Parts: sequence; C-alpha cells; structure tokens
Amino acid sequence: MKSLGKPLSRRAFAGSALAAGAFAATRGMAQTPGPMPTMDSQMGPFYPLGYSGEDDFDMTMLKGRTARALGEVIEVTGRVLDRYGNPMKNAAIEIWQANSVGRYDHANDQNPAPLDPNFQGVARLVTGTSGEWRIRTIKPKFYDTPLGVRTPHIHFDVTGTAQKLVTQMYFPEETEANAKDFLYKDLGQSAPTLVAQRAAPAIYRWDIVLMDAAG
Repeated sequence: MKSLGKPLSRRAFAGSALAAGAFAATRGMAQTPGPMPTMDSQMGPFYPLGYSGEDDFDMTMLKGRTARALGEVIEVTGRVLDRYGNPMKNAAIEIWQANSVGRYDHANDQNPAPLDPNFQGVARLVTGTSGEWRIRTIKPKFYDTPLGVRTPHIHFDVTGTAQKLVTQMYFPEETEANAKDFLYKDLGQSAPTLVAQRAAPAIYRWDIVLMDAAG
C-alpha cells in the first residue's frame, strides 16, 4: 500500500482551508449575475431627426423665456451601467417625449392637441464619472394611435462604448394604462426593466443597463 504522505500540520491545514475558501468565494463572485439588461423598444415615428433647438437637461424652461412648460414638473435621474453593473462614463443619451397633453413637436404628429411653446421636448446628455444622468421635464400624457392608446412614456437613445440602445421608460403609477399599451404588453417578462422607481412624488429613478462593458 502506497503512503499517503505526511499529515498536514495545523498551520498548513488552516492555510489550505483559507485558500480553498478564497477560491470558492472567487468562483461565487465570478458567477454572480449582473443586473438585468434594459430591454430595447421601438424608436417610434417622432424621433427628433434634425432637431437643432435647445437640448439641455431642463426641458421645462427655454432660455430667454419666463414661463415654464405646462403640466406636472418631474425629475428623472439614474445611471448608465454595463452588463456587470459598472458605471459607464461619457455614455451619450438623447431623450424625447410628448408634452403634458400628449403632443410631440414633430411634423409627423397629427394629434390635434396643442403644442406648448415653452416645452423643450428634447434633451441630450453625457453621463458623469459614476454613470449618472438627470433631466427635469413634464410628465407626458397618454395619446391615441391607430394601434391603440400609448401609455405615458419617455424615449431614450443611449450610446455606450460598444452598444446603442433605443428604449422607452414607463411610469410605475400607470399600472393599468401600461398593461393596456400594445408595446408594453409585447415586453413580457422584460417589462419591469423599463419601469422607473418613484423616489418621491415628483422624482423618478431609472438605471439603464447596456450589454457592453465599460471602457
């Protein structure tokens, strides 16, 4: 019978146990799933192609004007993250939406609801070092389409280091309207990735998770 070698000393045994534990922990960390990627969605017919107006983070006020846009003023904040949950610095975000009565300032929108001359409607942002972004805007209203009523939503076009994501953000208090929206229903189990969290009565938080890795 072959010898199994000398028995491990107490110190050696403890060291091997710690190494094994560290290896197991490392494996566990490597296998920990990242955040659920944000689902893509349709760009829609009202993308502001060729828009050259004001596009800062505050969509409720235009420079040189004293009147604020009509409707409920809200703030939406969040971060752009990669598939591992790391913040993505310098990600480009373009945002557009309907106004407080469901009308886009776009030639294709035949909605008879009035335009709001004080509503910017479009914002272009670049994320900071922690991937953060923020807008001040008006909560959009639902509107009719030939395919059905669209629930209140905000459009996002996000460009990371290796991926471009076009998507839409929905509001958590619009549960009933969301469930009836034909685009929202098509999301299935991915729908929660497009619903913001309500942090306060007029403040929403929504993180955007891209499939690429932060550079």
